[in-house]
Order: sequence, then C-alpha cells, then structure tokens
Amino acid sequence: MSFTLRNATLSDIPAITSIYQDSVLNGVASYEMTPPGEPEMISRFSTITGNGYPYIAAVDPEDNLLGYAYASAFRTRTAYRFLVEDSDLSGAGGWGQGIGKALLAELISRCTELGFRQMVAVIGGAHPASVALHRAAGFEHGGLMKGTGFKHGRWLDTIIMQLPLGEGLTTAPEPGLYPDTLYRG
Repeated sequence: MSFTLRNATLSDIPAITSIYQDSVLNGVASYEMTPPGEPEMISRFSTITGNGYPYIAAVDPEDNLLGYAYASAFRTRTAYRFLVEDSDLSGAGGWGQGIGKALLAELISRCTELGFRQMVAVIGGAHPASVALHRAAGFEHGGLMKGTGFKHGRWLDTIIMQLPLGEGLTTAPEPGLYPDTLYRG
C-alpha cells in the first residue's frame, strides 16, 4: 500500500473522528466508552497543535486518511515538560501495512527535534499489536497496571512503555529550548 505522511489538518477531523469512533466502540486501546463527535475532536486537535505538539496524518495517493499519530503532554505539571505521550491509530484497512510503524517513527523524530527527552506509550487493553509496534521502535517495558479498565464485559490491563529521545536523561536540557519556552502546562 502506498502512503505518505504529512501534518494533520482540521480537514482531516471527520476521518480522524471516524477512525477513533471505531476504536472506542470496538476496541480496547481507548478506555472511552462513548465516542466523541467532531466538535470534541476539533477541540482536542486544536489543544494539541496549539501547544506545539506534532499531529501527523498518513494518507493514500488520493489524500484519504489511513491513520494518524500525535504526541501530547503526559501530565501537565511543569516538571513533566520533557516527557510526551504518543497516540496512534490506523483505520481497519491500514493494519499490517506499515502505517503505524511509519507514523510512530516520524513522531519519534519530530519529538526528538523539538527537544523532548522521553516518550511514553500508555497501551490500553495491553493491546498486543501496539506492544509489538512500540517494542520494534525501541520502547522498553515500563510497567503493567492490572485491571485498570472495564470495557466490553471484561477487565483490561494497561502496559506502560518508554523510549528515551535524543540524549534522554544523560544530560540536563539546555535552558531556553523547547519545551521550556513553549510548554503551556
């Protein structure tokens, strides 16, 4: 399957909403129970991009959205400003096509360039494909939280995975670099 990566835009929100709604209704990666509509997804998109975090779209040659990924604050307290959480989803037709791998690699690259030092994946439902995707990208197991969600009539575990970015924790961040100057937490 041929696809390219580009910055996501507001015009992608209907397709992003559709992919996410399917995940909420049929999957375990998200612990939301009611899928948000387009107005909420616009609000979330605007908050993420307005705070300077990358939001990436994977599109086919006709510019149809196949998947998306973004980074956002793991927590909003200022000391967490060098840590981002990744989120990525592919539509049902994009599984096993390398879209998730390409989106995650691009997200890691962009977050490293922005000066972030750690990326964490909070994997709802301990989803095996997501664990494998993150492991292949170099993430290491950071913890297992048992029974953190109840969805589709069963208890779900959450796996935490972590990847150092750039110099990771081997050096202190340089003063004045993003996210020091742009972080709005």
